[in-house]
Amino acid sequence: MKAVTLIPGDGIGPEIAEAMKRCVEAAGARINWDIQEAGAAAYEKTGELLPKKTLDSIKKNKVAVKGPVTTPVGSGFRSVNVLMRKELDLYQNIRPARSFEGIPNSVQGVNIIIFRENTDDLYVGIEFEKGKKETLELIRNIRKLNPQADIISEDSGISIKSISAFKSERIAKSAFEYAVKYNRKKVTCGHKANIMKFSDGLFLESAKKTSSAYPSILFEDRIIDNLCMQLVQRWWEYDVLLLPNLYGDIVSDLCAGLIGGLGVAPGANVGDKYAVFEAVHGSAPKYAGKNKVNPTALTLSAAMMLRHIGELKAAEKLEKAIAAVIKEGKNVTYDLKAERNDPSAVGTKEMADAVINKMKRD
Repeated sequence: MKAVTLIPGDGIGPEIAEAMKRCVEAAGARINWDIQEAGAAAYEKTGELLPKKTLDSIKKNKVAVKGPVTTPVGSGFRSVNVLMRKELDLYQNIRPARSFEGIPNSVQGVNIIIFRENTDDLYVGIEFEKGKKETLELIRNIRKLNPQADIISEDSGISIKSISAFKSERIAKSAFEYAVKYNRKKVTCGHKANIMKFSDGLFLESAKKTSSAYPSILFEDRIIDNLCMQLVQRWWEYDVLLLPNLYGDIVSDLCAGLIGGLGVAPGANVGDKYAVFEAVHGSAPKYAGKNKVNPTALTLSAAMMLRHIGELKAAEKLEKAIAAVIKEGKNVTYDLKAERNDPSAVGTKEMADAVINKMKRD
């Protein structure tokens, strides 16, 4: 049996993690779950958001599935996800956006893979608070270095955007290697290099440099705002998207909107040594304990995990069952109904039951 770290998370995390776990086991995967904690619950017990015990478990097992963890907006602790990606160097954030037949208000035929650089950009978390002594000193120093910086007022908060050539090239290589492995035709780099010439410009330059080693894959680039518009208007023209951290986060949610929402959007955080699989969506605390939310995204993330560890038959069986349940449209959660208040919508547990029953019958 393969040992896999399982971090249920908080908010809706424990409910969807349990649903996912049952589905994976019903698919026939031989998994020994090593259950660990992270986030608010872990902090209350250990004083650590990401306990050493949890990190050690992932390092030992090499693979983890993580439920959503709450990150406060504007104040409080920083993102556990960002910390985990940094500690384990999970530099590839891979987010598939694939249409499922049967989801109302979704676009059919979408099959896009987003490769988001996961350890660079504004998400490094280097910030300077408005009005602090060190912030004012930083602003004065920036003004000395660049006369155009007089546009920065002294009541500003400052965030550092860092783009590394090394990190840009390795995520670009990952995107092209994926395209070759899975017979994809094109990689599109999204950027704002027309404005941020030394950060986004470096990301674009690195992508272009990497593309030369993959002549069989078409390479193109798009300014990020134009890319967002075109994804809405002409999504079928896109295949693999290569993006810096912030743009990748935003664009992956846009693509999730095309396919029916975050409830069906899986994700993976992959490095050279470790891999952590998680849904794109957050912890939705207001729904915690209500047996209401869609378990599909985390279950599809687990299917990605199964493929990663070589459990291909179990992954395919699980994915087919999920697609069949969604297509049937009977035993699905409220977000997969034409009307969100449809009384026929089922709960988290019941949708997992439907997926399990589908696998048993087939």
